Amino acid sequence: MTEPTETSAPPKPVHTIVLDAGPLIKNIPPISTLLAQSHVLLTTPAVVSEIRDPDARQRVETLYLPFVERRSPKPESLKVVSEFARKTGDREVLSRTDLEILALAYEVECERNGGDWRLRKVPGQKGINGVPPSKEQQWKAGTEQNEAQEKSSETSDEAAGPVAVDASIDDVVEGLEETTLEEPSQPAEQSSTPPTNEPERIAMPEAGSEDSEGNSQDEQASDSDDGWITPSNIKQRQARDAAKAAASVETKTMQVATITTDFSMQNVLLQMNLNLLSTNNLERIRRLKSYILRCHGCFFTTREMTKQFCPRCGQPTLTRVSCSTTATGEFKMHLKKNMQWNNRGNKFSIPKPIAGTSSGKWNGDGGGKGGWGTELILAPDQKEYTRAVAENGRRARKGRDLMDEDYLPGILTGERTRTGGRVKGPVER
Repeated sequence: MTEPTETSAPPKPVHTIVLDAGPLIKNIPPISTLLAQSHVLLTTPAVVSEIRDPDARQRVETLYLPFVERRSPKPESLKVVSEFARKTGDREVLSRTDLEILALAYEVECERNGGDWRLRKVPGQKGINGVPPSKEQQWKAGTEQNEAQEKSSETSDEAAGPVAVDASIDDVVEGLEETTLEEPSQPAEQSSTPPTNEPERIAMPEAGSEDSEGNSQDEQASDSDDGWITPSNIKQRQARDAAKAAASVETKTMQVATITTDFSMQNVLLQMNLNLLSTNNLERIRRLKSYILRCHGCFFTTREMTKQFCPRCGQPTLTRVSCSTTATGEFKMHLKKNMQWNNRGNKFSIPKPIAGTSSGKWNGDGGGKGGWGTELILAPDQKEYTRAVAENGRRARKGRDLMDEDYLPGILTGERTRTGGRVKGPVER
């Protein structure tokens, strides 16, 4: 009776996943997927305290926190990540919590892989910092083992050479002594066929031979049919080939990976060569694709997607252009070869503002049909545009959370509220 063999669980693609606040708040990917794809889930205590929405915080405490370990990075790791982010230009937009997540990923990466040999110290570095320590140890151990085997083989050949020859000679002599030259009692024809215990073969009739030939032809036809791909067996063949390919490919475990939705953090992770996973299918991201604004007139680029006029030339010629950041930190813009500027609105001239009014608002005839030309914004210094920008800024300031850890008061940032008048002195009566 054979003993039952223990079936080992298949290896998971990732050992440790470091989570940011974005995936926790949005619940993408779900906790079941994270547990199925990794062994350890890590985050920082600041990420949990950063979640202020009651519903999201309750969901995170119920679903994620029982399986997620909270750990704070060391100051040394925080310093390394902060210096690297300053070199990439993302330090100003990264908060303390973001830097802690990056430092935790860097620290666990060094622990799992035995150092920072697979990372980069400077943005744009062509290669990695060093060689895997395991390969160096294997090479040294292999050379030492080969030298030892060569020495042992030389000594064994010298010692076992004559002994093996003497033993072979003794075997030949013993075999010659045991041989006899007696004549065989049976005829040569009978002695030529050795006796066997197999039953005698019965000759089948000719009809049976025809049947056997037919069966053999059917077997050959069936064998030939198995080799052909037909509409009936194409799915089976595809599944069989996919299973063979999956069995032949060795699954490599990713030691540490990070999941975040912040673009600046993703940029730093890729340029440091830290593993970055997608929130949709947990696949490794090797290239980031985003969008910037590029002026069609002066070719100025900006990442502020809320801009409507070019900060350099002041014209409304900003176009949305896709760009990507490779794993080496190289920034590329993807422009159309046959791009043609849209001249819509340039066929007819803009109607003149209404005479006799300081604001130019429509108050009867003038300004085009229906007064459509009275509210056009053509420049960033136009009073309607400046008023709208000021109103939006006022609303944003009112919506600030004074208890936010990243909030800085105006006395530190230099921002001052405008009262709109002179300071009044004491009233004289």
